[in-house]
Amino acid sequence: MAGRKGRFITLEGGEGAGKSTQARLLGERLTSLGLECVLTREPGGSPGAERLRRALLSGAVAPMGQAAEALVFSAARIDHLDTLIRPALARGAWVICDRFIDSTRAYQGSVGRLDPAFIRGLEQVVVGANWPDLTLILDLPPEIGLARAAVRRGAGKADRFEGENLAFHEGLRRAFLAIAAAEPERCLAIDATQNEDAVARDIWTCVDRKLRPGRARATSAGRPS
Repeated sequence: MAGRKGRFITLEGGEGAGKSTQARLLGERLTSLGLECVLTREPGGSPGAERLRRALLSGAVAPMGQAAEALVFSAARIDHLDTLIRPALARGAWVICDRFIDSTRAYQGSVGRLDPAFIRGLEQVVVGANWPDLTLILDLPPEIGLARAAVRRGAGKADRFEGENLAFHEGLRRAFLAIAAAEPERCLAIDATQNEDAVARDIWTCVDRKLRPGRARATSAGRPS
């Protein structure tokens, strides 16, 4: 993105992989270095996108088909980028997003079997040059993730995607791993079967090696006010 100062990190993976927890832990670590860190999520992250999130996760959009669902996700992403992500990056913040474009590739593209050309077209129109600097794919067997998700929601009802069958979630895992293999410069797979602290350590190793947040802080501190 021309003129961008900040960094954009996304966390991806199946249900119950621990993305929200690890996004929070990474944000705390970056903040401890004196960097501004913005935590956000998809679908959602901005008022308009949060309204669309409710429709998507309730399953209200699903009967209209995969293409319609992808378009609604894209509408939410446009609002999210315009309202929150681009302004944060422009002022030098580090943005950590729980899901982004790779979830559309996996859920509606690979598993939903939408034409790859359709997905690429959405990416060009919606995302443009605003690709993440680093994408961390938290990988674990879907039966473990679904069990974690069930504990997390307690007596609540499974959402549109959590309620899909095991074969659906196994397809998602394969799709995310294929993305990681196809784009190794941007994507790194993390073993999410480890305990929370071990996953956080692996994530930090990747972030530190790829993006050098300590150096970013030193450079920022050296700028004249």
